[in-house]
Amino acid sequence: MEFFAQVPAPAATPEQLQTLLTIADLPRWCASLYAVRRANGQRGEIETLWGVFEVTREPIRGGVRFSLPGCPNAFTWSVTTGLPPEPGTIVVHATINRTGHDPDFIESIETFVSDWGTGLRQGLTG
Repeated sequence: MEFFAQVPAPAATPEQLQTLLTIADLPRWCASLYAVRRANGQRGEIETLWGVFEVTREPIRGGVRFSLPGCPNAFTWSVTTGLPPEPGTIVVHATINRTGHDPDFIESIETFVSDWGTGLRQGLTG
């Protein structure tokens, strides 16, 4: 399943996202990420609305991808900008490895993605 949020941010660049969106700063950007227990470069451990997970960070074209390798749903999300068809928009794209799921869990992912949109609006454009 896929989930999206879009944030108009014409001045944001992929390089800016890659610099700002570090594991250590995740709670600053998303209210669904409560605390960072450990951050060591591209790996860490975070407290989320679903519990405590290992997290990895990977710079990608247009921004950054995060994943929770131990998550039973193979949850990943990316934050990118500068890409067609809307280069002035930041896109938050989250996925799980299921075609369906419990409605409460789906709602929690929608909240997560919405929280990213809010955090980016406040942190980059507000």
